[in-house]
Amino acid sequence: MNPPRYKIVFDGQLMPEASLEMVKTNLARLFKSDLARIDSLFSGTPVALKRDLGEGEAEQYLTALQKAGAKVRKELDQAASLSLVPTEAETVQAEQAATPTMTCPKCSHEQAKAIECSACGIIIEKYLARQAQLAEAAPIQAPAAAAASPYAPPQANVAEQLPQYSELKVFSVSGRIGRVRYLGWTMAMLLCMLPMLLLFAGASAISSALGTLIMAAGVIAMIVIGVFIGVQRLHDIGWSGWLWLLNFVPFIGSVFALLMLIIPGTQGVNRYGPPPPPNSTGVKILAWLFLLVPLTGIIAAIALPQYQGYVERAAEYQEQ
Repeated sequence: MNPPRYKIVFDGQLMPEASLEMVKTNLARLFKSDLARIDSLFSGTPVALKRDLGEGEAEQYLTALQKAGAKVRKELDQAASLSLVPTEAETVQAEQAATPTMTCPKCSHEQAKAIECSACGIIIEKYLARQAQLAEAAPIQAPAAAAASPYAPPQANVAEQLPQYSELKVFSVSGRIGRVRYLGWTMAMLLCMLPMLLLFAGASAISSALGTLIMAAGVIAMIVIGVFIGVQRLHDIGWSGWLWLLNFVPFIGSVFALLMLIIPGTQGVNRYGPPPPPNSTGVKILAWLFLLVPLTGIIAAIALPQYQGYVERAAEYQEQ
């Protein structure tokens, strides 16, 4: 008895917290198709995205499509499971068992099965391995949209196409970072400014113009890096990176900077990519150090006036 076969069915519903635009974009990327064909999948009519799948392969399709935001389901493919007609794999196996001949993949010469072609002299396995390498290196060309039916399901293999986490890139406006990594990277940027301040002090002793030039370069570099990590933090929330400019608006900027530290990121994939990877121990330590900076300032602001008052009272007491 043949093992059961499955199909992946989609009727246009979305996973929780997934937006329609995001899901369409993800499906178009997975299936290597245009948005016009993807739009036809959201008509509300159940569509079999893939048929005649084994259980393991069906689970891979199910996981990949759900991560993309599409609420798909796995159903038993009755047409494949109950068919009395041999499957394609069974037909190929039967033909191979009945005919012990082979065809050369290069010159199409038919001969008995052998490692080497008797006509052109190639080693069959090496030739096939080389052709596979060339096929992987060649760019994938999308089929012509006019030749395909707009109601036909996509044919691309989507199993395990989505990465689990996004790639971390400090010097980029693409990607996503969470709240803890945002604090950690900001603290690392501030720590990198300490050598710049020492260099500024030494250069100012030699030339005020040189010191000013070094400080200006450091400030510009800090602003640029701040833009990079700020935009990635907004992407994690699901917001456009252009909203970072709100930090320059009086009053609104201070509130918006606080929101960037409080609002959690989107669960799973959003339109800016997969979620960021888990935070490392170093990132967590830097984040805690960043939180200690304002706390230390508050304690100093309270303690210094008290200490100064104590010193003044002690001096007055000694004079008496």
